Amino acid sequence: MEKTYSAKTGEVERKWLLVDLENEVLGRAASKIASILRGKHKPQFTPHIDTGDFVIVINAEKVRLTGKKMQQKRYYWHTGYFGGIKNLTAEEALQRHPDWLIQKAVAGMLPKNILGRQLIKKLKIFTGPTHEHEAQQPQKINLSEMR
Repeated sequence: MEKTYSAKTGEVERKWLLVDLENEVLGRAASKIASILRGKHKPQFTPHIDTGDFVIVINAEKVRLTGKKMQQKRYYWHTGYFGGIKNLTAEEALQRHPDWLIQKAVAGMLPKNILGRQLIKKLKIFTGPTHEHEAQQPQKINLSEMR
């Protein structure tokens, strides 16, 4: 009888991966990034343990949305004050805070618990082609080649 392998927190090896979002579709890219952060691409994936890798995203402002989502999709939040409901279209959000737009998309695909909050901290988003994590020697991956 074989036993099911369960990863331990200390024995997980984490890599740093670099993702270029130029001309990538937001939702498809976010689901693949969430899968990498979660560790589902590794054979030792364990649902309750953080087995994922760090992800560095560059060119966040060059991501695209399909259809009429740029004008029709709205992001809502409340300030906490009376009448404090605010909203932005996807186009406005992409111009003002492209990193926020991508983080919100990826966070929505992660677990809504302590593990999810731990995983989203491993996502580093940068506008433009440069980033500040050269010391980690990230491996560049192509999202369109992933399943």
